[in-house]
Formats: sequence, C-alpha cells, structure tokens
Amino acid sequence: MSEEKRPLSLEENFSLLEQVIQRLEDEDIALEDAFSAYSEGMRILKECNEQIDKVEKKVLKLTEDGELQEL
Repeated sequence: MSEEKRPLSLEENFSLLEQVIQRLEDEDIALEDAFSAYSEGMRILKECNEQIDKVEKKVLKLTEDGELQEL
C-alpha cells in the first residue's frame, strides 16, 4: 500500500521554519550543515509564500452595496 504524503499546513511549515532558524543560530554549526539548513529554510519559505498567496486569492471584501466580492 502506498501512503500519500499530505501537504503540511501553514502552521506546520512555520514550526519547521522556526526549527531551521534555531539550527542556524547555533554557534557550533558546521558550514555544510548551515548551508543545508539554509536551503531547507528557503524551500519551506517558498511553500509558505505559495500557501499565503492561495489564501489571499480567496479573501473576500465587502462592497459598499453589502455584497461580497473576491479580491
């Protein structure tokens, strides 16, 4: 049986990003590990931006006539 990997939520990605930042703030991190963590952080950040863009497109605004309109 193949298990499909579900996409992480925005909150889960933020949590992962915080973990990456903590690793990068470690004074004893090796250069190779820092580069790997940085690359991972950039990948997570890109995914967060894509998720935020999707949400922004769904946001509705209320017009003066009281109707909902997509932004």
